Amino acid sequence: MELKINHQTKQFSADTLSVQSLLDLEIPNKQNGIAVAINNTVVPKINWSQHLLQETDEILIISATQGG
Repeated sequence: MELKINHQTKQFSADTLSVQSLLDLEIPNKQNGIAVAINNTVVPKINWSQHLLQETDEILIISATQGG
């Protein structure tokens, strides 16, 4: 499966991935302070496990940072 994540194209061996599975692969040690948008629509964290990704999806992963 080929996905566009934060404007970069990446290849994955799985035929189907949920948002949660993608995050487990991409950022396994950071699951708090994350927001995910698929095709410019935010996916609530409660739906990450059920939301399946399609090859045409554009995924934006945003991580909160500290600072001021």
